[in-house]
Amino acid sequence: MVALIPQENTVAALVSRTGRHMQRYSKGRRQVVGCIPYRYKASKQTSLKDDAQELEVLVISSQKGKGMLFPKGGWEQDESKEGAASRETLEEAGVRGLIGCELGDWSFKSKSHDSFYEGYMFPLLVQEQLDFWPEKNLRQRIWMNVEEAREVCQHWWMKEALDRLVNRLTTQQQNHQGPLLESRTENLLACI
Repeated sequence: MVALIPQENTVAALVSRTGRHMQRYSKGRRQVVGCIPYRYKASKQTSLKDDAQELEVLVISSQKGKGMLFPKGGWEQDESKEGAASRETLEEAGVRGLIGCELGDWSFKSKSHDSFYEGYMFPLLVQEQLDFWPEKNLRQRIWMNVEEAREVCQHWWMKEALDRLVNRLTTQQQNHQGPLLESRTENLLACI
């Protein structure tokens, strides 16, 4: 499934949702969703006639700690998983784009709440980066290559999701003939 986040939601999305009264739980575990925002940047190390492009991912600073992570937050009862992941990514990182099929689900222990959570991650091919977003004053966002992101990401399960994304994108590029841009779009539409 691929969904483009509608632009008309910009004004409504300029305030982050707060509180946990609408949060989803499964067997006592809070359910959280997030995205790994990514894009392709032309590599400086290749010639102009070469189609090679470098994968970059967007990480954000943690609101409660010193580490970096991918945008994620609570999945609420009035949302689909993909909708909640898109909303959290817009609120925390200020980006929108095409969301791909789920990368997986993980069970992890929260450091701050001493309880277990269920986390679901999705890839999000960034198509728009906003100058203003709800948590602009609370977080930093930084584009980096995969190796740098893996190094700074503070959660093991997010690193595993990143590895799954890279593996998925690499496999798609190897299995498809034709221009790189077309292959990304076609593969995304074919449900990553």
